[in-house]
Amino acid sequence: MAFKGLERRACIRFEIPGATIRYKLKKLFFEKQVFEEEFCPLIEMSRGGLQFLAQNTHKVGTSVSLEISIPGERVPLVLAGRIRWTAPNVGKSYKYRMGVQFSPYGEKKGQNYPGILVKIISLEQKYCPTEPSEKEKSTLDEFETDD
Repeated sequence: MAFKGLERRACIRFEIPGATIRYKLKKLFFEKQVFEEEFCPLIEMSRGGLQFLAQNTHKVGTSVSLEISIPGERVPLVLAGRIRWTAPNVGKSYKYRMGVQFSPYGEKKGQNYPGILVKIISLEQKYCPTEPSEKEKSTLDEFETDD
């Protein structure tokens, strides 16, 4: 996908080959919560959120609980967040792309456990590309000078 515009994210995006997501929508306390889909491919991730492929779409703003399975890790990462955008994935086996923003990290109810952020930072260091991506190069080129 070609980069088209100003980068708004503050966090570095990285891919984890083979990682999958399973998610469930947050419902009222008396409704049974079941996983909507399993084995959804993770496209990319950052400290603040992630993007994945899915067969179903959901309303923007819907609260979700995510389990991220990472190859080589025994325990999946469990995070809470909100769906921030959805888009069709035309002509592909998965019909939709979804973006989720993670809930804040902290010790209060409804927040993600801060230890998860530490794990995400370690994954970022492991999987983050060492070469600048095309997106980063395009923003770096704007500030180069001829000396």
